[in-house]
Formats: sequence, structure tokens, C-alpha cells
Amino acid sequence: MNPTVLAAPAADGMSWLQVIVLSVIQGITEFLPVSSSGHLRIFSTWLFGADAGASFTAVIQLGTEAAVLVFFFKDIVRILVAWFRGVFDRRRRDDPDYRLGWYVIIGSVPIAVIGFFGKDLIRDAARNLWITAIVLIAFSFVFLIAEKVSKQDRPVDGQSLEGLTMKDAVVMGLAQCLALIPGVSRSGGTISAGLFLNMSREAAARFSFLLAIPAVLASGLFSLPDAFEPSVGQSATGIQLIVGSVIAFVLGYAAIAWLLRFVQNHSLAWFAGYRIILGLVVIALLSTGAIPAT
Repeated sequence: MNPTVLAAPAADGMSWLQVIVLSVIQGITEFLPVSSSGHLRIFSTWLFGADAGASFTAVIQLGTEAAVLVFFFKDIVRILVAWFRGVFDRRRRDDPDYRLGWYVIIGSVPIAVIGFFGKDLIRDAARNLWITAIVLIAFSFVFLIAEKVSKQDRPVDGQSLEGLTMKDAVVMGLAQCLALIPGVSRSGGTISAGLFLNMSREAAARFSFLLAIPAVLASGLFSLPDAFEPSVGQSATGIQLIVGSVIAFVLGYAAIAWLLRFVQNHSLAWFAGYRIILGLVVIALLSTGAIPAT
């Protein structure tokens, strides 16, 4: 396929068709364990002949993260209230929601540190499509191994997350760092980590979504100025970023609801199969010169 068959990007930035298509992809894939950043990297180059860039990705992720805030609004308010009460009143620190608040904070530290100090690598070298394709395939086997070895017998409530521990938060927080590499998947990495810790898929997925909130919000806000005049990738106008975020919000909300239902009775193997096929297709396109690696 000619990479400019759908629409050529504007000389000084992204076309509207490019923004809409990539925002739809972002909304659908952000919460599925298929790597939204990998999909945006692949389809931006394949369909439009240029990498939109990590900053554009980070900003429209604010739309999908807004979907998390709305979907889990009651849970977030409950956790915040319990956390603030516990901070100022030690008698309330036995509340599981107080501890859960700390788990989200502590679990967010690794990606904040690595994301800040490794931002140049993330925006440039890590976006090579050979890396994306290989990672898509390689981490599919991580999903399969996690499903195979997990007993899923931990007494962690799938709704309230009561029973979660600091160890769970740290391990899943470290796994979240892998999502900085396009092709890994934030949800796939953290859910797999939860499975290795013998949590249920539902509990692992729910904490994965909560854990993503600080990281994605910080990343999006930090990258906002660079999205207009990116050092790597293409620029987007303010209205394009707003429209893209709205599209990502609507589809992201639907994706959250669907995935939480899906993982109750289905394994990550379904997504692993898709990821392997996509990775092989990208390798074929790269090998034939149909798309550039950078």
C-alpha cells in the first residue's frame, strides 16, 4: 500500500484525516493489551508516511485517561477521601482504600523516574519500527507464559482490590515502565505482572487502570508544549489535539467496559495471537521496503 494513499500530512503538520484515524486507533487500543503506542507508530507510518511522534501520542492519551477518570470516578473519589483522611488521622489508616491510595502513588514512581530521565530515548530511538515489531511478538509470549503459570488464587477482590499488597504495587509499577517501549502495552505488561503474582485477571486489570492515571496524566501534560513544535514527529494544532482527545475519550470508555467484562472469562492469549500476526506483518513490510523503520 502506498503510505500516502489515505492522505498526505500537511507540510507543516498533521492532516485532519491523520488526526481522526490515529485518535480512533488510540481510543480502541489504549486499554487493550495490544500496545496503543505501537499501533499509532505502525499505522501512522504505514497509512500516512510519517511518524506522528511520541508527544502527539502522549497528549491524545489524555482523552483515554479522562475515560478512566469518568469510568472509575466513584472508586477514585473513595480512594482519595480515604487517603487524605488517613494522612491526617492515623486512626483511619486501617482503611484498605487508604493503603490502595499509597499503592497507586508508589507504583507510579518507577515510570515517572524512567520516563523523565529517558524522555529523549523514548521519543526517538525506541520508536524504530523493527523494535516495535519484535517487541509485539516477544511480549506476546510473556502474556502466554503468565496465563500458563498463574494460579489466579490470590484473595484480591476484583472490585475493591482489598487484599492488594505493596509488593503487588511495586512489581506492577515496574512492569508499567515497559510500556514506554512501543509494542509492549501498558495494560498487557501490568496485567501479566498481576497474573505472575497469582492475582485474578479482573483484579490485575482494575489496578492496571488505576495505576495508569498518574503516569498518563503527567506524560500528557508534560508533552503538551512539544506536541505543537515537536523535536521528533509532526506538529498538531490545538483544535486537532482537542478533537483527537474527545474521540479517544469516547472509544476509550467503551474499551474499558468491554475489557473488564472480557477478562473475567477469557485469557490474554486472544490478544497474544493478534499481536504476533501484526508483528509478522510489520516485519514483512519492513523487509520489502514498503514502510521505513524510522
